[in-house]
Amino acid sequence: MCGICGQYNFGNQAPVRRADIKAMTDSLIHRGPDDEGFYIAGPLGFGFRRLSIIDLSGGHQPMSDQEESVWVVFNGEIYNFLELRRELQGYGHVFRTNSDTEVIIHGYKQWGDEVLNRLNGMFGLAIWDVQQRRLVVARDAFGIKLIYFRIDGDRLYFGSEMRAVSTTMPGKVEIEPTSLNLFLRYRYTPSPYTILKGVRKLAPGTKLTVQNGSYHVSRWYNFKPEPFAPRKSPDEAREELLSLYKDAVRRQLISDVPVGLLLSGGMDSGMLLWLMNLNGKSWPTYTVGYGSSYADDELEDAAETARLLGSKHASVTITKAIFEEALPKIVAALEEPIAASSIVPMYFVCQRARQDVKVALVGQGPDELFGGYRRHLGVRYGAMWSRLPGWIRTPISSTVAALPRNEMLKRGVNSLAISDRMRRYQNVLSLLPEGQVEGLFQDGLLAPNSGDTILNCWEELAGLMGSTDELGGFQFLELRSTLPDELLMYADKLSMAHGLELRVPFVDKEIVEYVERLPANFKVRNGSRKWLHRQVGSVLPGSILKRPKRGFAVNVVDDWFQGAIDNKMADTLRDRDSKIYQYLRPTAVNQLFDQHASGRHDNHKILFSLVLFEEWLRAHEEPIATLR
Repeated sequence: MCGICGQYNFGNQAPVRRADIKAMTDSLIHRGPDDEGFYIAGPLGFGFRRLSIIDLSGGHQPMSDQEESVWVVFNGEIYNFLELRRELQGYGHVFRTNSDTEVIIHGYKQWGDEVLNRLNGMFGLAIWDVQQRRLVVARDAFGIKLIYFRIDGDRLYFGSEMRAVSTTMPGKVEIEPTSLNLFLRYRYTPSPYTILKGVRKLAPGTKLTVQNGSYHVSRWYNFKPEPFAPRKSPDEAREELLSLYKDAVRRQLISDVPVGLLLSGGMDSGMLLWLMNLNGKSWPTYTVGYGSSYADDELEDAAETARLLGSKHASVTITKAIFEEALPKIVAALEEPIAASSIVPMYFVCQRARQDVKVALVGQGPDELFGGYRRHLGVRYGAMWSRLPGWIRTPISSTVAALPRNEMLKRGVNSLAISDRMRRYQNVLSLLPEGQVEGLFQDGLLAPNSGDTILNCWEELAGLMGSTDELGGFQFLELRSTLPDELLMYADKLSMAHGLELRVPFVDKEIVEYVERLPANFKVRNGSRKWLHRQVGSVLPGSILKRPKRGFAVNVVDDWFQGAIDNKMADTLRDRDSKIYQYLRPTAVNQLFDQHASGRHDNHKILFSLVLFEEWLRAHEEPIATLR
């Protein structure tokens, strides 16, 4: 796990200045406190900061082959590197290190860009082909790692974090109004957009290729799920999925430094601990809690899981005061605003884990894979609704629309009437209708229908999901949009803020591709979510399986935000000198707040997003708002 950056003057071929690469690299020191490296060759420059995990003495980057014909900088882990290494040695390739990085070099020499499809892991990487004068910058299939980039005329700048790219931008950076609209509508900014004008991030499974004075972005990962034929039986699927889980965890435990686990009180991380125990004992585990006064606290549940499964457990307790004090620091570490309350416990549990270990596994992924959220119930059973006659649907829809609060239910019912598949999914994921979000903006700032830009982000994916059922198509998007650009993004940023590498075994490529071929009734069955995952989880003690989903008890943090919005943070929203009002209309924001305070609507998610945006503006040097 590392931080990478680079510059390529692909037009005029002007020499790269080492000082510029050094400045970009220095901005990533927190990602790689153990080592740094540079490769400067005329118009190309690579920078590297290392967090040593595998081959501690031999994994220095940038790395090349013996002939120095191919150079690589790489952030992440390749979990199948030993198998690829043996295969490449069979072709005659000679390795000089035990590092997974070297597999990328020889794999590129053997297979070209197709090497990307052979890698099972998480990565943001850059490959420089000296003879072809060709640069390839790529992000892994499910976006576990990030690549930001900026094209300035005929110069390319890229990095693992946005700060490495923004250091190359003279003067004050500007906010991209379309991206702000996307954030307020969906709680995150989907790739390739970022909150900053002129800065983009590669979408999961895409690459940026630069050669012969030009560049283009293309999709390298084009997996198209096709249903199993013949269909899997439940017993067959359970056994095969358990085998995939075992293989993924075994691969992802490979490390030359201590490994731990972020342990909530629920089934997903408990399942990871059970799987880890097949490869060793007494793993260090970590959880975050809020004290005995909260009924939703997970400290006791996580401690019981640790006792039942024999881990060395540690916990950290945070209070509302600690939360409020740390929020600006957390938002600054994120670089882009992400309105998920789980950012708070994630920051603190990573901070605690880093005191003991350099690598930690985390149980993200099963909710998106198997339908763990309430929205998945609506998507799963929406077809039944659409088959009802209009004289039944209309009065029910009117009744739901008149309900106070219950905004999620209202959005779900509204989406069921949308015939276009992608727009239907878009509506499910939206916090507010398009017109209401656009009405928040100052006049002249926002182009019409900016919130629909997410449909452009999904355009390439539509052709890959043609064989999926309704729930499978929705999850296909989640695994390539909301999961990487929201949950996995903040997991990467907040763990690496402490120099901790997080691994997500449930997002293993083999697992995802298997589950995406299963029908909806293996995921949501008889109203039960994550059905097949729970069947596999039957290896766990019953007390763990019966616990409700809480995920580091983010409901406690939700309550804190709720109270903060109703009190202290209300002053921020009502203060017309707040920084958000350079972009937004105070009257529109106050209308949302009044609706929420009166109980007519549950607007806490959009209000949370507004508070996060204000904190983001305060945590950064305030960008410039530009009118269109």
